[in-house]
Amino acid sequence: MSKARSLNKVMLIGNLTRNPVIRETSNNVTVCSFGIATNTSWKDKSGNMKEKAEYHNLIAFNKLAEICAMVLSIGMLVYVEGELRTRVTEGTDGKKIYRTEIKLNDMILIDSKGKKGIGVDAAVEAGKSLPSREVSEEDIDASERNTTPVANNDDEFKSEDLF
Repeated sequence: MSKARSLNKVMLIGNLTRNPVIRETSNNVTVCSFGIATNTSWKDKSGNMKEKAEYHNLIAFNKLAEICAMVLSIGMLVYVEGELRTRVTEGTDGKKIYRTEIKLNDMILIDSKGKKGIGVDAAVEAGKSLPSREVSEEDIDASERNTTPVANNDDEFKSEDLF
């Protein structure tokens, strides 16, 4: 008998809703965040077409983060592939805040809509203007850090917030 397996894979095609923003963690990991929207449509009971948009938070690390910042900007149509991640932080009121995002493994620009990417410099400047918060280092796995895994001690390993 085989052990049960699981799968965490996301593939989306959508339009950018937010320009890429680049940050660097305290361990010098380059992180890029941006958003895309996907649309679905259907006919209701009366035969009228309905449409709904879903908004997704995306995060890329290292070289893929730099590439996203170089080539992407609002409105562009992209294919992204990755996995779901949920981070938990604590709000100022002490309540837990859950943020689900897609950690990218691949990104393909499908249609630039005649635009140019915002560029790494603009993405870095946008990241500087955002407030920073502490997040657990466990949000960044060893493959994203390009380092050897270390013991997981939430009190010891902290990095600046990625958003």
